[in-house]
Amino acid sequence: MKKRGPLFALFLSLTLLLSGCSSLTVLDPKGPAARTLSETIILSIIMMLGVLAVVYVLFVFMLVKYRAKKSNEGYVPPHEEGSKWLEITWITIPIIIVAFLSVVTVKTTVAVENVPEGYEDQKPLVIYASSSDWKWHFSYPEEGIETVNYVNIPTNRPIEFRNYSFGPITSLWIPQLAGQKYAMSDMLTKLNLVADVPGSYIGKNSNFSGEGFAHMEFETLAMTPAEFDEWVKDVKETAPELTETEFNKLLETDHVGRMSFSNNHLTFSPPPAEHGHHGNAAHQENGTEHSDPDSEHNDNPDEHSSTNHEGH
Repeated sequence: MKKRGPLFALFLSLTLLLSGCSSLTVLDPKGPAARTLSETIILSIIMMLGVLAVVYVLFVFMLVKYRAKKSNEGYVPPHEEGSKWLEITWITIPIIIVAFLSVVTVKTTVAVENVPEGYEDQKPLVIYASSSDWKWHFSYPEEGIETVNYVNIPTNRPIEFRNYSFGPITSLWIPQLAGQKYAMSDMLTKLNLVADVPGSYIGKNSNFSGEGFAHMEFETLAMTPAEFDEWVKDVKETAPELTETEFNKLLETDHVGRMSFSNNHLTFSPPPAEHGHHGNAAHQENGTEHSDPDSEHNDNPDEHSSTNHEGH
């Protein structure tokens, strides 16, 4: 009984702790990318349970069949050199399991890195998601607006998040819509997703980045395209304008609530280029460079040190 006490206490503690957990949102997908990840996770769990079931059945069988009994006291089993076929079997089966899971994982990774299947012909909505201590900035270049600590997206349209950071490395994660993708200070990373069910979904920073890490949660509201267009129009008409001075103050403020602006910071604080240096993304995607050092989006190192690297 003494030996069973600690095990029983551990089991009881885990039961009490897990009973307070909310439902696993990764297993409740609301988009094709998250659905692909959820199916892969479930398949891996089933494979794991299958392996455990075989191991435990064999374990119990061996304990029962070859246990010591009074009827066979003093019995010494004959010396065996081993079984070639048994050794081949228990080496081959793990290789097959690992190979199968590897193929599934690679296919899943390729699928979630690209635009979800069936949406390739649609123009994606580009949103620049930048993090700073301890908040998220979402810039809509086509719509010309910006939000802080919340993001609205239309349903049934591909969304392309372009992630970067004004501080330490963070990771954008909306569990019910897609997997996580890192945001770094000197490069862009892309996250493709589609929400095919309207609703409110929690997003967060899944990479520990400091004392305010736990506060970096935001709401992702998936709405119909008509509702999204109406929301964009309302923000442009009613939200205040974001100035460079106010944006710099915002970067220095640790905690803020939800905010909306009728313009975005991309015009005076452009995101890093996809190849690791700062500059105006729109111009670099078009293959042009700034030749005028006094232009609006010049690559002045002093300017970028005060805007793009705030928080380092």
